[in-house]
Amino acid sequence: MMTRTELLEIIASGENSGVEFKRDDLSTQDLAKELVAFSNLEGGMVLLGVEDNETISGLMRDDLEEWVVNVCRDKIRPAIVPFFEVVRNVEDGKDIAIVRVTRGYDVHALWHNNTNKYLMRVGTQSREAGQEELARLFQQRGSIRAELRPVSGAMLASLDRRRLRYYFGDVRQQDVPSDDDEDSWKSLLINTEVMTEEGVTVGGMLLFGMTPNRFLPHAGMDAVAYPGTEQDYDAQERTALRGPMTPLLNKDGEIVENGLVEQALDFVQRNTHVAIEARGGRRIERPAYPCDALRESIVNALIHRDYLLTSTDIELAIYSDRLEIVSPGRLPNGITPDRMRYGTRAARNQLLKDMMRDYRYLEHMGMGIPRKIVKGMREHNGTEPDLVEIDERFIIRLFA
Repeated sequence: MMTRTELLEIIASGENSGVEFKRDDLSTQDLAKELVAFSNLEGGMVLLGVEDNETISGLMRDDLEEWVVNVCRDKIRPAIVPFFEVVRNVEDGKDIAIVRVTRGYDVHALWHNNTNKYLMRVGTQSREAGQEELARLFQQRGSIRAELRPVSGAMLASLDRRRLRYYFGDVRQQDVPSDDDEDSWKSLLINTEVMTEEGVTVGGMLLFGMTPNRFLPHAGMDAVAYPGTEQDYDAQERTALRGPMTPLLNKDGEIVENGLVEQALDFVQRNTHVAIEARGGRRIERPAYPCDALRESIVNALIHRDYLLTSTDIELAIYSDRLEIVSPGRLPNGITPDRMRYGTRAARNQLLKDMMRDYRYLEHMGMGIPRKIVKGMREHNGTEPDLVEIDERFIIRLFA
């Protein structure tokens, strides 16, 4: 909460790129215009109840908070959720409302007369963006990926140095700093997007974190195996798969500690049956699901899920007749399930994709779904896998 003294100091400094003064009897589109412009820059605040000349007129609307929320919902596309507070008795019994917005992860527009109007804050003015400015703005917003956001409180010590040494030294075949050379480690990790100046990125934590779920509760998978074809409280096994995506390997390339992919594969192995077949006098073990298709489905969910959706984990569910992997978030960049079947590629989390490819979890052609999942299931048992987008979820369903 802002104090009266802090607020008076802001008012005394005048309007700027992040502060706008307005009476509270302004129109809905005028308030939306200012908030859109702030969100499309670096964020800012509108002080309601302050005149352009810095005098305090106070508040007159009885339903001010409800009105502000409705403006942000109805007049701005995509809608903005503002921070709203009222500072009482700032001067002679007059109150001031603060409406604050942060930098948007989308490009926002004023929605008026069935038209989107894109605005930017330039100095003390909020004005419509030109064609080139708008193109740059969309480009900038497109480059803000969830995987590159810094994780609050996560620093170099939050990463597993053993996994980092193996990745950079053995996988990438490059020089690795000594353990006590923190400056060199930070430089290396910042330049490879595992860290920023503010700390570890979401991608870095997911790949190499000591305890990713301490900082990102939605990291990992919830796995369950049901005895029948429907969900049942009496499950064969329920477990939360946690830890970094990457495994820890020794110099011979042998896994010392599993990553999430191996944990998920182990869960499936111990909760599905292996059929025994005789071929040419030889005893052949036939798993319920081909390893390549299963592995590709798991990796796909881990690297392509929407990590801005923090309220749910990836779900791995085994039934007697099928296996389902549910990934939070819609498909990115216009991708559809049908386009995925034909090999159309689009990465939501490029860092995760690139580094997991370095570990050879992905093929360089990026054709894992058509080659390993679709073709693999047809060859394995003649079934056609389901690729389904429902609401804010993408589901890969393999049939036994």
